[in-house]
Amino acid sequence: MSVSASSLSFIDGSVLNVALPSMRQSLDASAAEIQWVVNGFTLPLAALILLGGALGDHQGRRRWLVIGTSLFGLASLLCALSATLEMLLVGRALQGLGAALLLPNSLALLNGAYDGEARGRAVGIWAAAGAISAAIAPLIGGWLVDHAGWPSIFYINLPFAGAAIAVALARVREAKDQEKARIDMAGAALATAGLGGLTYGLTLWSAHKSFSVVAGAAIAAGVILLVAFIVVELRKGANAMIPLRYFGDFCFSSLNLMTFLLYGTFGSCLLLLPYVLISAGSYSPVEAGLSLLPLSILIGAGSPLMGKLATRIGPRIPLTVGPLIVAAGFLLATRVATDQAYWSHVFPAVALIALGMAVLVAPLTSTVLVSVDPEHTGMVSGFNSALSRAGGLLGVSLLGAVLAENGEALLAPYSMAMIVGAVVAALSGLVSFFGLRRTSTGKQRKPATT
Repeated sequence: MSVSASSLSFIDGSVLNVALPSMRQSLDASAAEIQWVVNGFTLPLAALILLGGALGDHQGRRRWLVIGTSLFGLASLLCALSATLEMLLVGRALQGLGAALLLPNSLALLNGAYDGEARGRAVGIWAAAGAISAAIAPLIGGWLVDHAGWPSIFYINLPFAGAAIAVALARVREAKDQEKARIDMAGAALATAGLGGLTYGLTLWSAHKSFSVVAGAAIAAGVILLVAFIVVELRKGANAMIPLRYFGDFCFSSLNLMTFLLYGTFGSCLLLLPYVLISAGSYSPVEAGLSLLPLSILIGAGSPLMGKLATRIGPRIPLTVGPLIVAAGFLLATRVATDQAYWSHVFPAVALIALGMAVLVAPLTSTVLVSVDPEHTGMVSGFNSALSRAGGLLGVSLLGAVLAENGEALLAPYSMAMIVGAVVAALSGLVSFFGLRRTSTGKQRKPATT
């Protein structure tokens, strides 16, 4: 059930990457508009996933997983039936809201069902299943884009949503912790508005390659609203969306900073690669989907093993080495700007990126979950997911200068984006190396208190 539900987000992202060029051509969309096809989903997901976790903690994790999955399925149908860009963006926003409700509760239910090494294996299987789903989806999606048009890719989500709902209702017990849960509507509203303003301003800036008054005002408003969010959370103390006392724990802060940096650059670079292969390398959507297949296979095969190993040796080594391997893969991917031949230029980069992610995905997820008190796992898994999505949200917002180009003109800005991605990925590895130096095992740590 957790696997089926959480796979929806993986599937949606991997399918969309191979469909964006077709969407842009069909909808006659600008660079900024095509960025919003991605970020229209990511914004509500990043801003509201904490609220989704809190609702699950307070009113029942199974209940809100079913509600979120149902909403995601209906929104996918709306996207499939969209005849205009505006209708598609509404559907994407509703998908993001549904994902914000289902993701933290699926992982919290999984985490509550296992302990110790079994939890590491379970999280590894969860990550592997998501990777396998993400591997199959672009192949099916690419075929659909070629033969039935891009709207048909959203139908892929419907059977997964139906399966998750059926299993949840039939086989999963309700779980909640009403005393510890915090529903912070003011914090959710400020986070959404702040991220929205920041994203809008960065998108305008990058798409038009100039810093206009409107872009500056939007960025300033976003920053002010995010500062207000922090102030509100500080005043709420123990009743905040996430108790800020956790940030007194150096391990917890380092894990989340590493997540923000790594997943921000990973999501952005992974969006660019198939886009460039289709637009500049004359790959078909199916071929672009196949080009990313090693990524999902290696993550799927390696995550269960690394989840188990990290429980024994601790998270520091995999969370340092993994990002550095990813950084090397991004640097290798700059060779795509000189030749788009698959086996000599694309495959080596994809395989290296996949190896790095296989090393770190399961250890990162399991370590975040045991870095706080057990009753807060839903909230904290939501927070960590929010940071990964926020990183991707801001990263995609800065890709306008790349997405504004077509054909051969894409290659130079693409190469520069990959170099920047490599630097950020390497930085995330250094954060883990220094931030986790006092953590040698996967055992649960007690966070700092006020």
